[in-house]
Amino acid sequence: MSEPEGTNPVADEDGSDCERNQPKDVWFLAGTFGTRAERTCSIPDGVPVAFPLVNLMAGPAVCTSFMSTAKGSAVLDGEEVEAESSRGEPISVQGVVFNPVTGTDERFTTTGCGLWVQLPPLKSGKHTLTIRGQAEDLSVGVDYFLTVDAEDALDAV
Repeated sequence: MSEPEGTNPVADEDGSDCERNQPKDVWFLAGTFGTRAERTCSIPDGVPVAFPLVNLMAGPAVCTSFMSTAKGSAVLDGEEVEAESSRGEPISVQGVVFNPVTGTDERFTTTGCGLWVQLPPLKSGKHTLTIRGQAEDLSVGVDYFLTVDAEDALDAV
C-alpha cells in the first residue's frame, strides 16, 4: 500500500523492486494483481519470510465470499509449505497516491483476508519458491529465484 504502481512489488515483473520498503523484522514477498511473474530476489540472512498465496482487502461479506473459494500452494525447494487462512482481520491502511489498490494517500480501516505463508529465516544459498493461488476470478502465480547471502546481512549492519 506504500508504493505507487511504477515501483510496487506486486506489479514487479522481474524482482527488481522486491527490496523496496522492507521492514527489518520480516521479509515480504509479493504476489501479483492476478497475473504470472518470474522474479529474482536477494534477501538478507536471518530474517523470516512472509507472502500471500492469494489475498484481498474488502468488507467482511466480500472476504467471506472470497475465502469460500480460496485455494493455493507454495513449494520451497521442492517441498510444499503450509499456508494459514486469514478469514477477516481488521487492518489499518495508509495509502499512497498512485497506489494501484488505494489510489489515494488517505488512511482507512478495512478487512484483510487470504491465504498466507510465514517461514523461518532461509538458509544461506539459492532457493526456488513457487506460489500459486486462486479465489473467485483472481489467479496468482509467482516463481521466485531467491538468494540468501550472509554477507549481505553483515553489509547492512
